[in-house]
Amino acid sequence: MGALTRAVRNLSRRKMRALLVIIALGFSMAIMVSIPAGIVANQAAAQSMTTDFNSTMIAMQGQINKTATLIECQTSGQGMFPGGSSGFPFGGSERQQTYVNESVANGISTISGVKDVVGFLTASSSETTSETISGPEGRSFTISRPVYTFTGVTLNSSFIDDYSILPTNITAGRNLREGDSGVVLLSSNLTTYFGVGVGDKVEIYGTSFTVVGVYDASGQGSMETRSAYMNVTDAQTATGLTGNLTRLDVYAEDVSDVDSIAEAIGAAYTSLQVTTYKDRLSQLDNMQTMYTQTLTNAQATLSQTETVATQEIVIAVVATCLIVLFVMLYTVRERTKEIGTLKAIGFGNWNVMSQFMLEGMLLSFVAGVVGIAIGTVGAPFLSGILLPQITGSSGNSQFRPGTTGGGNFANFGVLGASTVTVTPSLQTMMIAIGAAVLLGALGSLYPAWRASRTRPAEAMR
Repeated sequence: MGALTRAVRNLSRRKMRALLVIIALGFSMAIMVSIPAGIVANQAAAQSMTTDFNSTMIAMQGQINKTATLIECQTSGQGMFPGGSSGFPFGGSERQQTYVNESVANGISTISGVKDVVGFLTASSSETTSETISGPEGRSFTISRPVYTFTGVTLNSSFIDDYSILPTNITAGRNLREGDSGVVLLSSNLTTYFGVGVGDKVEIYGTSFTVVGVYDASGQGSMETRSAYMNVTDAQTATGLTGNLTRLDVYAEDVSDVDSIAEAIGAAYTSLQVTTYKDRLSQLDNMQTMYTQTLTNAQATLSQTETVATQEIVIAVVATCLIVLFVMLYTVRERTKEIGTLKAIGFGNWNVMSQFMLEGMLLSFVAGVVGIAIGTVGAPFLSGILLPQITGSSGNSQFRPGTTGGGNFANFGVLGASTVTVTPSLQTMMIAIGAAVLLGALGSLYPAWRASRTRPAEAMR
């Protein structure tokens, strides 16, 4: 009875030990599965960042080239809600919105070389929302911004036809046109926020508007803005800012007239911030320098990632072999009498050796399956803590073409490296299974050889 009890206890201990070993080996194999997936994801993120950068620069250069005759005249604190703070307490400061009277547009139109002057009134909701954005060196920032913004546009048919003053990517309904009043064009994300569609009523600043169209607001990055467009007179009435504007887009007859017109506007209207083609090119150069540095940092991180990954895989391989080695050595020692009995009844050295090697390989195979299961679920977490990650040194920001205002860089959204899912491939899983069996064979080779060399008489003692 005592012998049976001891046998049961030994069997329980073996099962528990095998389970613990499988879990330990499983995590080791999970690391070996997750690291290649993390490398692939980082490579994809770097490639995506490069593609986004190139396409962004090309789009911006094209937009700037198309607006060579545009002179932007903005008041300070543009886009804030009337009479209040900016709603963007980034860094703890607030800006008071200022306005320019419509008479200024009439005055600018008399300057020699001016072709057209388009007036805008931009305001934001008094409601704000807080968002956290990524910053350089892994830091994050919480900012507060309005729930939505809306822009009143001078709806002149020639302006609509000749200049980019309205969104063009209409997905439902129609765009705004000359003579529209009491109607609004909403971004797709704002229709979701209000829960309305084309033909429905929506209230902005206490004034009811009919939704005549919806445009696609995607492609502006993580700081995508909910926005609306309406007749400038409607925006002035709703906000109580009759006769006031926040921006003037001045178009010159010829590129050669731009500098003289900008100088004349700056001298006559000192409250306006004047931006020309040359200023936009300068901003583009600065952005290009900034993003070139970001891409350089990303490539350096990728190189570091590959180096770290190689070291970690080597450690995981060595750890796997050592775990199998020590477990099989202990197993051989524990089963010495069994080995002696087998050899006494005629088992040869090769039979004993192959049996223990098979046990080690089977143990590693099961651990490999467990490791794949863990790696498939936990690959994003494991690769995230084991490998350096590709991030933009500029706070993960990028600029994408906007929908309005010619070359106004404020219409470019915030962007970062595209999110890439870390998922082990089927090929990686198959290689991991093969590696697990191979490492199990290598780890159990010496213990199995040692077991095969055991003499029956010594084993029975």
